Amino acid sequence: MKILANDGLSQTGVDALESAGYEVITTNVAQEQLEDYINENNIEVILVRSATKVRKELIDACPNIKIIGRGGVGMDNIDVKYARSKGVHVINTPAASASSVAELVFAHLFGGVRFLYDANRSMPLDGDTKFKSLKKNYAKGVELRGKTLGIVGFGRIGREVAKIGLGIGMKVIATDKYVDNATIKVEFYNGQFINVNIETESMKNVLKYSDFITLHVPAQKDYVIVKKHFDIMKDGVGIINAARGGVIDEVALIEAIESGKVAFAGLDTFEEEPTPAIKVLMNDSISLTPHIGAATIEAQDRIGTELASQIISILKAEHA
Repeated sequence: MKILANDGLSQTGVDALESAGYEVITTNVAQEQLEDYINENNIEVILVRSATKVRKELIDACPNIKIIGRGGVGMDNIDVKYARSKGVHVINTPAASASSVAELVFAHLFGGVRFLYDANRSMPLDGDTKFKSLKKNYAKGVELRGKTLGIVGFGRIGREVAKIGLGIGMKVIATDKYVDNATIKVEFYNGQFINVNIETESMKNVLKYSDFITLHVPAQKDYVIVKKHFDIMKDGVGIINAARGGVIDEVALIEAIESGKVAFAGLDTFEEEPTPAIKVLMNDSISLTPHIGAATIEAQDRIGTELASQIISILKAEHA
């Protein structure tokens, strides 16, 4: 059996699948060539991340596909219901990348409160001639400790964000349409830990009382954050989106930054991927990363191992 990992797969995942007797192909096939490649090479399992799309047309055109695997959480690039209606297994790895995404949120937050997003642009240009003025420009940073962190979406990733926030002394509040409360386990050395129960609140409360807001929701048909939501937020708020492009109205975000309502933003995902809006890319108050939330060695190893385990289990059951 042949497995196409079109957006790549960690070596641990490849090794696990090959040890089980499957052929793993890691060639990256262009979207428009995917249908022919799958059929010509008799591919039965296709693994993707966020780049490759597996839509109804591809599913219909490639009847040999038995499993579609998504390395990560969201499956908005796959027509999941349709695939399952055709008897195709659709799997993902919802827990594998949670820690990596959460750490990236704090990379943006720490960089934001100390102006690293701007300093890293200015120092190479003017650090040797305007050192003292740059030092003055960046001398009014603030600490995260003691500040209120609002989490919109309190699933696995949101809870990992809460764990880090609690660990560095932040006050954490959260909102979620489907979660009433969650217990966050903060672990320390020698097996010590504390459990912190967090009851979710209204969206309005989170927007109103948070010093920093981070989004952890799936792809939506409509924006989650629009102008009216920025109006509720504190002046000088920081906002992070490492969830999905399109959950923040980027035009409204730029307006909020220019008015001073938003002090800085950190974006890992964008409305127009892979060609984000120039106004977003050029804004001096936005910390930017190219959708790398799950792109750590550890997360990719977990993703690969988890996908391999699910695939092996499904195929063994089918041949039992």
